[in-house]
Amino acid sequence: MSSVITGPTGLTIPTALDVPELAAQLGGTGTPRPWEDLTWQEAETTVAGQDAVIIPVGATEQHGPHLPLAVDTRICEAVALGVSALTGVPVLPPLSFGVSASHGDFAGTVALRPETLIAVVEDVIDSLYACGVRQFVLLNGHIWNNGALDVSAEKLRVRHRDARVRALGYVTMYPGPEVDGHVTYGRALMHANHFETSVMLHLAPELVRMDRATSHVDVDSFWDYRMDQVSETGVWGRDVTEADAKHGQAEFDRCVLTTARAVSTAVREPWPSAIHRPGTPT
Repeated sequence: MSSVITGPTGLTIPTALDVPELAAQLGGTGTPRPWEDLTWQEAETTVAGQDAVIIPVGATEQHGPHLPLAVDTRICEAVALGVSALTGVPVLPPLSFGVSASHGDFAGTVALRPETLIAVVEDVIDSLYACGVRQFVLLNGHIWNNGALDVSAEKLRVRHRDARVRALGYVTMYPGPEVDGHVTYGRALMHANHFETSVMLHLAPELVRMDRATSHVDVDSFWDYRMDQVSETGVWGRDVTEADAKHGQAEFDRCVLTTARAVSTAVREPWPSAIHRPGTPT
């Protein structure tokens, strides 16, 4: 079975998932709900019926000689749109700059300081909170954003007692050990590898320069390093030249499905019974 998820501005996302059937199970319509396409009245009505949003957080950074700078943003946004189609939860425009300075001297990277990303996320969520949104999924596409997003979530949970905030990677619900990235030792250094290359061949093959693809044998280490300290090409992972779109579609679909199932359940999760939620009857 093949299907297409249509995003904003004509973006189409191919998938082998049974979108209509899964949407019927998980609460969606089969079509994503991009926040930026709504009028303010539609946003108000949307929040009244669904007080949750997905906020994709990506990066603009080098991805070796064969992939574009937008990999983390493009994949994360596509997963978020797929999750929105299946669950009905609106999706915000992606935050396309992240904590990327550790790429070092490779050209093209645009980096935020962790403190800056924390402040941006706080401002975005404060704005949405003022609109009535109370549940926030920070969907991360770049592992070095993790620390800033976790701090943001902690600060916002303290500030807004009747809000729920969760930061998670788009493969977090996979779970991670099932991701076939052809990386033995990765942690934060897994980058521009077999997994990302395959997914980009599925989502945007016109942006992948496979004639320039190169691999880098990953090694074990206690420390995490700047990318330019451990890779001369900006790639971390082997078998990159073996990446293919079929593998990318399978990986992408599993990311969408596992995340959608988790989000569908999460937005309906009861609040702890021992804790009074402000604004609700006692």
